[in-house]
Amino acid sequence: MSLSAFPGFPAFPAHGTAPPSDPAATPTPAESAAYITSLGKPTAAEVLDRCRARGRVAIQPRCGVGGHEEMKALLATLEAEAAPDILTLTIDSHTRLLRFEEALRTLNLRPADLNGYPMVAHGWRRGRELNELIEAPLEIRHGSPDARILFDVSVASGITSFEGGGISYNLPYSKAVPLAESLGAWQDVDRRCGELAEHGVVIDRELFGTLTAVLVPPSISLAISVLEAVLAARAGVRCISVAYPQGGHLAQDVAALRSIPVLAERYLPAGVTVHAVLHEFMGVFPRQRDNAEDLIFYGALVARLGGASKLITKTHQEAYGIPDTAANVEGLRLADRANSPLLDFITVDDDQVQREMTWILDEVADLVEPLLERADLIEAIIEAFAEGRLDIPFSASRYARSDLIPRRDPSGAIRYLSTGELPFSSAHVRRNTEQLHAVDGPDPALDALMRGLTGDINHFRHVFQEEEPAAPRSAPRPVSAARTPPTEEPI
Repeated sequence: MSLSAFPGFPAFPAHGTAPPSDPAATPTPAESAAYITSLGKPTAAEVLDRCRARGRVAIQPRCGVGGHEEMKALLATLEAEAAPDILTLTIDSHTRLLRFEEALRTLNLRPADLNGYPMVAHGWRRGRELNELIEAPLEIRHGSPDARILFDVSVASGITSFEGGGISYNLPYSKAVPLAESLGAWQDVDRRCGELAEHGVVIDRELFGTLTAVLVPPSISLAISVLEAVLAARAGVRCISVAYPQGGHLAQDVAALRSIPVLAERYLPAGVTVHAVLHEFMGVFPRQRDNAEDLIFYGALVARLGGASKLITKTHQEAYGIPDTAANVEGLRLADRANSPLLDFITVDDDQVQREMTWILDEVADLVEPLLERADLIEAIIEAFAEGRLDIPFSASRYARSDLIPRRDPSGAIRYLSTGELPFSSAHVRRNTEQLHAVDGPDPALDALMRGLTGDINHFRHVFQEEEPAAPRSAPRPVSAARTPPTEEPI
């Protein structure tokens, strides 16, 4: 299914034309850049630079609601009570899929039904109201394979950080969007960033290396981000944030974060600033509050030890659905405690980290270097996914084979039980096999494999020895009474 087949899909507008539901013409890049400069507050890229220079991890929450006044209240409360370095607008599912009319209709009739802020429906003038309300810069988080209209409205609103990419915001979420279309759409977004840079405003382009967020081996996450980063840099992007999902093994996660600047130096041109970002654990969260808070603080320490410029936080309510504002505030405050200078004594086994880095960097090289040699990188990426030389575990898309089977080794690190058609060297395949041999044996039966995967996904509940909740005795609630879907990207 093509993106152009979505109901109500508009052609990519020229500058000065209006988004579907905004009666006012979208400002030109020069006008948007002038507005951003007039705000008198730092851009997201400047905040990241300052935090890194101070040796401090910037803290950012996830948040997004449908109503404009409710969004204003949420942002104002988070800033007043937790002072995050960067704030978020998470976008609703209708807007992500270009269903702008449906987003507007829902906004007018039942705004609480939206699982995020419908940026295009609200329009750039309301976006500016949000920006002028708070001191922190804003980032757009969404999950759209084609974010061109959303990007223009966001930049016109003065927003200086924009998440996503042609692979990472397609294959984990969409079933039938061809890679050629999503990669082409995101090239347009990145060219817009290059144009804005010429007007003096650098947009932070954050790449969603989190992917499906379930047992993602570090080398796959980082390889996808390298390819998206190379495409972005070639299109003119000057600031790239590479986001990595916390897997749960200290040395491996620290190694992955520390690999990001090495990969940037190896594969990106000079003049592109690169930041490492850690998403706190996005898998099954502990149910007991103390355990959940332990995991949040642990993730913040991983970000610090790994040299991350930014941390995307979680809350103690993750296991139960959408966190409320108070829980979000508490999660931000808790994560920020890991920035304390009193914790300078905390270290990690550098030898173990270096061993993990060596293997991660070598595996990434196996995956990306044959593609980077090609004249047409987009064509090379499309062919690699079709042939399985690139892949994503548990992908929703028909354009990824999902032949990879990840497992945790006895120490909890994420390895490849099956590498599918990935072009790893025999030494890399052998190492993964050897490290997992003690887990399932050489050829586990299907039922044993499924039990093992389930256990790996529930890793932190097992660490904390939490029992699985008993099934409710009462009948389930009717669908109309169910909670609104989560506001974060639709993993």
